[in-house]
Amino acid sequence: MTVLVHLCGREEWSRARDRGGISPDAPGPDGSRFIHLSTPEQVHLPANRLYRGRDDLVLLHIDPALLDSPVRWEPGVPTDPQSMRFPHLYGPLPVRAVIGVTAYPPAADGTFPPAAPQEPT
Repeated sequence: MTVLVHLCGREEWSRARDRGGISPDAPGPDGSRFIHLSTPEQVHLPANRLYRGRDDLVLLHIDPALLDSPVRWEPGVPTDPQSMRFPHLYGPLPVRAVIGVTAYPPAADGTFPPAAPQEPT
């Protein structure tokens, strides 16, 4: 099974559990909204770009088969490797699709390494 991950703070995850999910907030190229996802091997790129030094991050491990909305693999930002594509969820992320949660602490210098592709606990 391919597992995708979503990066968020502990508080955001707590609120999402109370509401039943996370709503899309990033604007897509056609004006629709999406949720940024990653593979475990690429999650360090947005983590270092957006959250460097934060010590409250968790990785939500997602089973794509449990999603109700489409996932599109799209290019990242210009500084990402040219051929790299990121999964974007064009719809809400339901709590039931989250099959595990793991802490994602930064290194001593505040940077994040790639996440180990492992089964969540």
